[in-house]
Amino acid sequence: MKIATFNINNINRRLPNLLRWLKSSRADVVCLQELKSTDADFPADAVRKAGYGAVWRGQKTWNGVAILARKAEPVLIRTGLPGDDDDTQARYIEAAVNGIIVTSIYLPNGNPQPGPKFDYKLDWFKRLRRHAATFIKHEVPVVLAGDYNVAPTPLDIYPTRSWDNDALVQPKSRAAFKALVAQGWTDAIRELHPSKPMFTFWDYKRNRWPRDAGLRLDHLLLSPALKPRLSKAGVDRNIRGEQGASDHAPAWVVLK
Repeated sequence: MKIATFNINNINRRLPNLLRWLKSSRADVVCLQELKSTDADFPADAVRKAGYGAVWRGQKTWNGVAILARKAEPVLIRTGLPGDDDDTQARYIEAAVNGIIVTSIYLPNGNPQPGPKFDYKLDWFKRLRRHAATFIKHEVPVVLAGDYNVAPTPLDIYPTRSWDNDALVQPKSRAAFKALVAQGWTDAIRELHPSKPMFTFWDYKRNRWPRDAGLRLDHLLLSPALKPRLSKAGVDRNIRGEQGASDHAPAWVVLK
């Protein structure tokens, strides 16, 4: 079972890229972020013609998350992260596919920091940890997939000082990610590639893709029930180099 996460950065603009990748990757489950599409404008017909059932939660201009399943219909569980009824941002969706619960997470960026956007990021992280703890408690097979907007360690960003004030690399951001993993989750990419950068994001500015000036922001965390099934994990880097590409590349795991 191949499960991927891909910040598509505007699903309608990148639809040709997405469809090409779906055909080549043959991922069984695909978690998308930054749809930048309303619910009504989600390209459901094109996705279905590609062989995927889908659930999604859109939002005009920004955010938006979806879960696709190849030759299957994801069973929608929730379209928001519990814990704050006033939070209307489309950043979390959860579904069951073939006996596994899968999430698509688009964690807040948090910039500029310090400030209310960074506070929102940290608060969102706390809510995610509370919700994730219930999965651990009940020993549910879960993949917490998505764009976490955190480069967890110095290995997860190219050598530079230019991001030092960015919310993606702040000690509090990294501590929040570490506290989540410490519940018992396995960072699948890092588990199988402990010493490689494995970047998933290259900013459009300053020639960062040609320079391989990347960050690892997109993660797949496996619950203890799934760790023994982890057989492969990787990043489809070449997707970032395509014409009209997202600034992210898909990250994926294969479960036995």
